[in-house]
Amino acid sequence: MVETSSGAKKSVGLFTAISIAVANMVGTGVFTSLGYQVVDIKSIFALIMLWIVGGIVALCGALSYGELGAALPRSGGEYHLLSEIYHPSLGFLSGWVSLTAGFAAPTAIAAIALGEYTHAVYPSVPVTHAGALAVVLITAVHGSSIRWGNYLQNISTAIKVAVVLLFIVLGFMASDHQPISLMPTLSDWEILASPFFAVALVYVSYAYTGWNAAVYIVGEIKNPQKNLPWALFIATIMVTALYAVLNYVFLLLVPIPELVGKVEVGFVAAEHMLGPAAADVLSILISVLMISTISAMVFIGGRITQVMGEDYHVLSKLSKRNKKHIPVNGLLFQGVLTLLFLYTSSFEQVMVYATFLMIGMSSLTVAGVYVMRWRRPDMERPYKTWGYPVTPALFLLANTFIMGYVVVERPFESLVGLGIMIVGIFLYMANRKWGSFGEDVLYEE
Repeated sequence: MVETSSGAKKSVGLFTAISIAVANMVGTGVFTSLGYQVVDIKSIFALIMLWIVGGIVALCGALSYGELGAALPRSGGEYHLLSEIYHPSLGFLSGWVSLTAGFAAPTAIAAIALGEYTHAVYPSVPVTHAGALAVVLITAVHGSSIRWGNYLQNISTAIKVAVVLLFIVLGFMASDHQPISLMPTLSDWEILASPFFAVALVYVSYAYTGWNAAVYIVGEIKNPQKNLPWALFIATIMVTALYAVLNYVFLLLVPIPELVGKVEVGFVAAEHMLGPAAADVLSILISVLMISTISAMVFIGGRITQVMGEDYHVLSKLSKRNKKHIPVNGLLFQGVLTLLFLYTSSFEQVMVYATFLMIGMSSLTVAGVYVMRWRRPDMERPYKTWGYPVTPALFLLANTFIMGYVVVERPFESLVGLGIMIVGIFLYMANRKWGSFGEDVLYEE
């Protein structure tokens, strides 16, 4: 195994990189967000188009990230890329957003979903405490062994995909289907340009969050110039297909009025499909599915914390790794933040402000494809964005559209996101005043 500049070892192959990206995407969003989408949108065509449009946007982003990550192969995701493309201050801010809204908050959301699905079967189990226990145990696994962490990730992701496929197959085999049609009417097309569709895309965008997951650990990926673009592309295509079909199955099984406002969409659909007893089994499988999402978030979030700690004195304690090259302090820091979100915010609030912030940072990164082509035209690019310059432009236009409506329709969550960014700005200023840039990696003996 070859060491990277930050001391991490290239131990992640193509399969695990795809697994991490799939695990980051498939989970909380697809099994929970439909209940919020049907509050304002009743059109079957428009609801499925949400997932197709979301997949196309994510794919445009993945194709763009592939170029940047292959050309600048260091772990850290947007933190590293924006530091290189624009300025270290913007990189630091994006890293702070990743630590909080990018990974700790979505980990909390997945933990809440795990608790909700478990609670649906065992009402005596507290939702928040069940989620918190899962976060602690999974963090302990990743903090003790890279090998066992990889095993946990690959096995739980395989179970996750199997559960989704099983749900789809059983859904189509069920005898009691709703009389729905995908054929659009004129009013259905009008919905696609409405504020309701834009706000609903926030939930869909959250469900696709993670399409860029492999770039956060590119420094640990074997042959990243080749494997990173493939991992991003394959994972996004797989998940888009799964999402569109799975949501069609949900709508095929459950009348829309019964879905409105529900978090445990999968459980409701399973009850219609199999009856209460079998639905309990499937609900437990879905809660197990959330383990894969939590695991992927914990694994990646700790690495971002480590990379930032290597570069900034104010966070230097978080860069420490043990003899097994595991960023234990980073994992612990993210675990504490996750528990904070878990016990202080509602599911929907965390989802909206996390998505708002992540869309902003990913948009700046994708715009970096244009910036780097202009500023460094001679830079070696092992992979170039397919469809350039159209694909990055589509990503940026769609995300600008979404963010504009979020600011108008969800001002409180937008202000929370702004508050998180302000804290990051203060941390950067504190580092400039009292710290130093470019700290060496610290090891615990």
